[in-house]
Amino acid sequence: MAARFGSVITAMITAFEANGRLDVAETVRMAKWLQEQGNEGLVVSGTTGEASTLTDAERLALFEAVSAAVTVPVIAGTGSNDTAHSVHLTKEASKLGIAGILAVGPYYNRPSQAGIAAHIGAMAAATNLPVVVYDIPMRTGRKISTANLVKMARETKNIVALKDAGGNPGETANVIALAPKEFEVYSGDDGLTLPLLAVGAVGVIGVATHWSAPEHRRMMAAFFSGNVVEAQRINAALLESYAYETGEEAPNPLPSKEMMKLHGFRTGDARLPMGAAPEWVAERARVVKANIELFRSS
Repeated sequence: MAARFGSVITAMITAFEANGRLDVAETVRMAKWLQEQGNEGLVVSGTTGEASTLTDAERLALFEAVSAAVTVPVIAGTGSNDTAHSVHLTKEASKLGIAGILAVGPYYNRPSQAGIAAHIGAMAAATNLPVVVYDIPMRTGRKISTANLVKMARETKNIVALKDAGGNPGETANVIALAPKEFEVYSGDDGLTLPLLAVGAVGVIGVATHWSAPEHRRMMAAFFSGNVVEAQRINAALLESYAYETGEEAPNPLPSKEMMKLHGFRTGDARLPMGAAPEWVAERARVVKANIELFRSS
């Protein structure tokens, strides 16, 4: 069965003008291009989209504009560390033509597992749309436990998927084995996508997919058809992109913004506290882009 939102989804960056103002038109232009490149779905206002620096009005404007501009599913990141705020934004976003909700684990507060479940459960109760739980402990400070994920998947009808950036494929295998069979897991860590496919993930919600959606589509097709050797070959060609997309000196989304500038988009710099990318990031982007193009033509 095909994955609900497709197998190759980009958690897209948000474009800003030179003065830091939101550029809805340029973000929409990029969304259309991402679909043309082979993305089967898009996440708007996730980590890569700088959700924590966007106002509610900006997020809602993006949800409405992007979902109207593309024909692939648009998943709206409506989570924050404030449950009441997350519920409000989820209700408002659900009116705007989106296909699903991305509910990140509440960050900074470091709640208990019960608190995490109550937070995400409240978001799910605020919408009739399918909800994708986003587990990214490196940024939230709390891992959503396997028992908690499985309980939410079993007991809340519209919690249908997980974006897994937990960094432990062995534990992801347990989630997949214990959750209902219709519950879908997506890789949320590009470098672990192929290992996660091996334990039952259905696809990736990626960052490098901004510029390598065709290669990801080929890798998925090879893997799901049983040609694991070919999937490994394509994944090896993508390792440079995975290494480029984030790091201590240029964390995500700085590298993606520089890469998309090379593809002709006016992305602007990231808002503070991320700020502008170091100069070397643009130079590295040219190398990564050239190598992807070389692989594509080989």
